[in-house]
Amino acid sequence: MSAGPPDAAQPAVDLSRAQIAAHVRKVLEPGTGRDPVVSLAQWGGREIVIKDFAPRGFWVRNLIGRWMIAREARAYRALAGHPAVPRFYGCVDALALALEYRPGRRMSRRLYRALPTGFLGELEQAIREMHARGVAHLDLRHRTNVMADANGHPILIDFGSAVCVRPGGLAARILLPLLAYFDLRALRKWQLRMGA
Repeated sequence: MSAGPPDAAQPAVDLSRAQIAAHVRKVLEPGTGRDPVVSLAQWGGREIVIKDFAPRGFWVRNLIGRWMIAREARAYRALAGHPAVPRFYGCVDALALALEYRPGRRMSRRLYRALPTGFLGELEQAIREMHARGVAHLDLRHRTNVMADANGHPILIDFGSAVCVRPGGLAARILLPLLAYFDLRALRKWQLRMGA
């Protein structure tokens, strides 16, 4: 498995394709014909999430899967160390990647009433930090991609639709503000839904 920058506290996961099935504890999202299977696995004393296009048909695997995994891996590498983003452990191969498992609850009005008053401010800060690193998520309007951890802090997941640009580059100056609009519009949706 290839990985992003190693971290002494959480080294990259060295998990091969052959080992995935033996370590999967639960399928979190079976996906549809074009989406990856998302599984929870136990590996090296920790829980990890595996996003895997291998079970999909030939065309999905090779036309969509490889591209989506590479795109998502790039976003996670750009966001390494971001407090609201799960740690990227690396790609198993061209069809699967491994991430830190961050348990949390999906956004809802009911959940929002139980969150600390600063949640939406933290969410906005997390989104702006993401943009400062050259990443636009583009799919934050879905409640499955914005979660709250047990302490009421935001978690941003599923960067399959993300666009990455080099911070400070021409694309960051021209394209990123246009793309960031969609993320900030999603934030506004959450603010309105939560009554803020």
